[in-house]
Amino acid sequence: MLKVENIDLHYGAAQALKSVSLTADIGRVTCLLGRNGVGKTSTLRAVAGQQPISSGQIIWNGEDISALPAHARARKGIAVVPQGREVFPLLTVKENLETGYAPIKRKDRFVPDTIFELFPVLKDMLSRRGGDLSGGQQQQLAIARALVTRPQLLVLDEPTEGIQPSIIKDIGRAISWLRDQGTMAIVLVEQYFEFARDLADDYAVMDRGEVVLAGTGKDMAENEVRRYLTV
Repeated sequence: MLKVENIDLHYGAAQALKSVSLTADIGRVTCLLGRNGVGKTSTLRAVAGQQPISSGQIIWNGEDISALPAHARARKGIAVVPQGREVFPLLTVKENLETGYAPIKRKDRFVPDTIFELFPVLKDMLSRRGGDLSGGQQQQLAIARALVTRPQLLVLDEPTEGIQPSIIKDIGRAISWLRDQGTMAIVLVEQYFEFARDLADDYAVMDRGEVVLAGTGKDMAENEVRRYLTV
């Protein structure tokens, strides 16, 4: 489904990514691990079209989308849950969810019941403003908003950051359920090793803008991975 092939990315004169390659397949979770500042978010921004790459290719469903803008990639089924959630604080939960309608066809512009089954708290808070929700509730709203777009590729940037343990478990269960439906590929950026280990079908570890370890989740060696997670 997704093939990131030897991409380089620069911010001005600074090189953030060096020959990064990554794949993500339908019905599988690919975890991207590493410390802060090693290029994980830059990789996601490149996939989403939020930052242009300097070289390499991003292939989605057999098509080179490297030059497509972010809105065109969203229409092709790529959805991003950004770090920090970025919900609209003055819009209600219902209105936040409806912002996910933009890239989809008119006939699909409704919130599927499965979203409220995954995150039942949101159904009780439809009229509350996004800014009044707790951090965990905002994270659930950010994931739900991405799911409204009916993605084939769901990209989550550190969804456990600053979230209480009970909500982390809920988010983990939701990701597992979405994977098991077999309708989307999931890329999960994470620093929390246990969360990534429990979900990863495939993984890649980054350091200084490069992928330094990669493999299947069942072959993930904790000692090797943790070396690149500790400061």
